[in-house]
Amino acid sequence: MPHCQAIQFSQPRDLVVAQIALNERKANEAIVSINVSGISTGTERLLWTGEMPPFPGLGYPLVPGYEAVGRVAVADDTGRIAAGSRVFVPGSSGFSEARGLFGASASDLLVTADRLAPLPDCITDEDAVLLALAATAHHAIGIGSALPELVIGHGALGRLVARITVALGGRPTVWETQAARRGGADNYAVVDPAEDERRDYASALDVSGDSAILDQLMPRLARRGEIVLAGFYKQPVAFAFPPAFMREAQIRIAAEWRPEDMAAVIRLAETGRLSLSGIATHRGRPGAADAAYRTAFEDADCLKMILDWRA
Repeated sequence: MPHCQAIQFSQPRDLVVAQIALNERKANEAIVSINVSGISTGTERLLWTGEMPPFPGLGYPLVPGYEAVGRVAVADDTGRIAAGSRVFVPGSSGFSEARGLFGASASDLLVTADRLAPLPDCITDEDAVLLALAATAHHAIGIGSALPELVIGHGALGRLVARITVALGGRPTVWETQAARRGGADNYAVVDPAEDERRDYASALDVSGDSAILDQLMPRLARRGEIVLAGFYKQPVAFAFPPAFMREAQIRIAAEWRPEDMAAVIRLAETGRLSLSGIATHRGRPGAADAAYRTAFEDADCLKMILDWRA
């Protein structure tokens, strides 16, 4: 039975780097040798703290992560993906000794071939790590009835929402409360929400994860304005009713990206309409994973931490 080196959350706030056995490979599965993986400051932070709301299959010990890039070491028997192909891997449940509700933070992954996304040479490994976030951004934009005029949050996901909106012909304003994160805009404006006097946004998209954000947004909407919630909210989302009533506000909720979203952002990146550069700000190695995760979760200057498995 093959093994891999993996990040494992044995329980909340207990991280180890462990040798974990992979399941026996099935005909429709491939084994991918991972080059780099990313650390999510949203879902993985909640898994780390133990604050993740209950999901089917959630439990400890688990392998976190849903952002990995590598090459197919063993192809599937169905011929869907060839050995040597460079692919994006959105996670794995192929571990025999740990749960893999996400499961991408490992040196080798067992994955059904239909979940792998082949990558063009023009997208580097480090940029390709961001494709799941980009697909999430694309999906959230598509949930709305119009391109977002306002984006809340200028972290990694917020930047991708803004960049994709621009690539699709929009020109959003982005709210960011942390001054250190207001740089890096490209063809859109990033402002302190306290200094934004506009009160007629027809469409807003939130990626902040702030469960109280609706009370800030409602007074800024135009009549029948729309809000898409695309963050992950660990507390109940609530809002005062009168401002929403007066504007006949509409609220939509974006869930997980779909394969068509992944295909769309790969096309945007391949054609040069979407840049993924400048978002992966920090790099670490699995042997120093504890420090890497703490930096990802605690350092506001860290937009995206990448783990390099190649050594």
